[in-house]
Amino acid sequence: MTLTVPLVLTFSASDPTAGAGLQADALTVSALGAHPLTILTGLTAQNTVGVARFEACSADWIDDQLKTLLDDNIVPSAIKTGVLGSLAAVAAVLKAKKLWPAVPLVVDPVRASGRGDAFGGQALFDSYRNELFPAVDLLTPNWPEAQAFTGASSVDEAGERLMQMGCKAVLLKGEHLESGDVVNRLYVAGKHVVEFPCERLPGQYHGSGCTLASACAVGLGQGLSVHEAVELALEYTWQALSCGFAVGQGQLIPDRMHLMQHLGEDEDFDE
Repeated sequence: MTLTVPLVLTFSASDPTAGAGLQADALTVSALGAHPLTILTGLTAQNTVGVARFEACSADWIDDQLKTLLDDNIVPSAIKTGVLGSLAAVAAVLKAKKLWPAVPLVVDPVRASGRGDAFGGQALFDSYRNELFPAVDLLTPNWPEAQAFTGASSVDEAGERLMQMGCKAVLLKGEHLESGDVVNRLYVAGKHVVEFPCERLPGQYHGSGCTLASACAVGLGQGLSVHEAVELALEYTWQALSCGFAVGQGQLIPDRMHLMQHLGEDEDFDE
């Protein structure tokens, strides 16, 4: 019997700590039983405290990475984006979606690091709004990102406006909103808003958004509905954050391999 492993193609920038970016995507995808395909969109010099430098990859480098996958007849089960950093990267994502229109596209619309270090200018974010969002199957913004893209004054208004921009579904994350528990809201065209409350954890985490969006992409790549994929991704991410650990002086790193901690604990394994 041949086991089919979902292939999740991620477009994102690097992170030397592997807490966020392409490395975080690869860890998450692998931990959930899929195989990562990675296209580097930019280089960062960053750590758990902040970003010291960001440089977007040139258009030819991005295009050549995608071309090598095409030349090898590799077809992803899902596509996920993080930091794109350039109009060329947006164009490459749109090209991939055009090549594989049935493949779900999950976009984490990263505008800046958790500390506020910007990953692009207004022209780039206008291209997100006008070109990328109409191709998106699931958008995963936090409140500051949703507000910046829509100018909305309320969460529901932001969700509705993002849907009007063409996104088929929007998971609006609630960690930046003032509330006891964190309430994440899923907007899907033609359906009632679904709320996913969870306990607010005390720490600050590096790469939580990368983790959640990548986990959603794995679920969609496995054939789950948007609701099912989001529900499982939120549970996985919360557990990863609750097991977070320090590698430096700043934010904690989510333990994306926390599912591995219980291997070997089953007493029923044959010796």
